[in-house]
Amino acid sequence: MHLFQPIELSELTLNPFSQIGKDWFALTASDGEKVNTMTAGWGGFGVMWGKNVVFAVVRDSRYTKEFMDSADTFSLTFFDMGKKSNRSTLQYLGAVSGRDEDKIESAHLNVNYHEGTPFIDEGSSAYICRKMYAGPMPKDFFIDNEIDTKWYSNNDYHNLYIGEITAFLAR
Repeated sequence: MHLFQPIELSELTLNPFSQIGKDWFALTASDGEKVNTMTAGWGGFGVMWGKNVVFAVVRDSRYTKEFMDSADTFSLTFFDMGKKSNRSTLQYLGAVSGRDEDKIESAHLNVNYHEGTPFIDEGSSAYICRKMYAGPMPKDFFIDNEIDTKWYSNNDYHNLYIGEITAFLAR
């Protein structure tokens, strides 16, 4: 296991548009017995209810949704994208379902824990989050009808999760 150190959020210099939208992250949660992860490229950081938070979305069809729904905590692990192999790993984690195989093991990754919350040990940093909100994103609430047409033609809608950042860890 790698040694991760807690870093104060006030010390972060991050561009969420490149870190999330371009580089992606591994969203990881546990159901109490097993751990599952998936690649995500949508989400955000902000302040909600007086807390520093992350916003993550998970489609109904994703196996990780079951873990997110049963867990009180989850993590976002970011990788050093200067290493080409990390892009391939994230592509694999996004394409293969944990229902079908232990994709963490198949990707030669290891799970580490911070106060009981799993994250991917091979990452360069991880946000540990306490779930504050979980809810569906039904098409009836889209103001821009193009969203439904463009992103949900198969009716596989996202669920929104808001988590308080309780720790930020970096190598």
